[in-house]
Amino acid sequence: MKHPSHPTGVLLVNLGTPDAPDEASVRRYLREFLGDPKVLSMPAPVRLALLHGFILRTRPKLTAAAYQKIWTDEGSPLAVESRRLATSLARTLGGDYAVELAMRYGNPSLKHGLARLRERNAEGLLLVPLFPQYAEATSGSIKARLGELLSESEALRMLTLPAFFDRPGWIEAVARAAQPVLAEAPVDHVVMSFHGLPEKHIRKSDRSGSHCLANADCCNRMSLVNRDCYRAQASANAHAIASRLELADDAWTLAFQSRFGRSPWIGPALDEVLPDLAARGVRRLAVLCPSFVCDGLETLEEIGIRARARWGELGGEHFRLAPCPNAAPYWVDSLAEMIRACATPEASAAVTDTPER
Repeated sequence: MKHPSHPTGVLLVNLGTPDAPDEASVRRYLREFLGDPKVLSMPAPVRLALLHGFILRTRPKLTAAAYQKIWTDEGSPLAVESRRLATSLARTLGGDYAVELAMRYGNPSLKHGLARLRERNAEGLLLVPLFPQYAEATSGSIKARLGELLSESEALRMLTLPAFFDRPGWIEAVARAAQPVLAEAPVDHVVMSFHGLPEKHIRKSDRSGSHCLANADCCNRMSLVNRDCYRAQASANAHAIASRLELADDAWTLAFQSRFGRSPWIGPALDEVLPDLAARGVRRLAVLCPSFVCDGLETLEEIGIRARARWGELGGEHFRLAPCPNAAPYWVDSLAEMIRACATPEASAAVTDTPER
């Protein structure tokens, strides 16, 4: 029986955000974020030369301007919504669990989150990456960094909540967040926009070495070969959400956003999908972003501002962005249920995970 003064430690981890919407803060954030070899996966000399010779010289000003458009009195939307989720989750889970929030990059750091759990005498550690689909650049990077911070005994007692793209609670949460937007007025089409990844990241997850991106239909069905493939998980997630919302096959489109750099990224790309839909006569568009638990720069600015403006330039009449689940009560309850199930002794035996070192 668990000792009442030793709650189960739960570490919620999101991607991160700058401390302020200014160039200096954004530069610090990007230095940490894009300095991660799991994000920019290229030889270290090339990565560092690109980062310090070009990215950190040009991108902070542009990114800071983007953050300034969505920054609130409470701070970065991603940080605000993540804190609300952590607070609501802690209340729902109760005293048997100690919940802390951390960011992979920026503050509160993973190191800070772990320190808080130690101060609270947490027993064990349940890592909850706030990413519905698995990717080495997100959940994989978090686990690798934790492996550097945890003692050997702590690492052996760590569990990780698996990717939840196919969990009914997540699918229902996305659908519930979208329903008021879709009910507000008729739409011609729905786009489900997921964060993109370079194609080379996808190929690294291919257990066979010959399946992923080999043809246009490689992600249409989940199997042992592509079960760790981010694109396949996104596709399965999108189809499940479309089914839940009772969307006809020709009433929605899967897309990937946030392309960066010159290397090939997975598609179809959102910036190519929008002109195609406009050319097909679509005028009233709704966009869902099911790869994000909480709203942030990629949803509020990239989609809510830039994609909306682009849609107007293409002749679109209406553009509606569905919010992420954030801290909606149903999502909080669903996530709490996943955590309780993962933290049981039976589940622990199945998912115990020692992070990469």
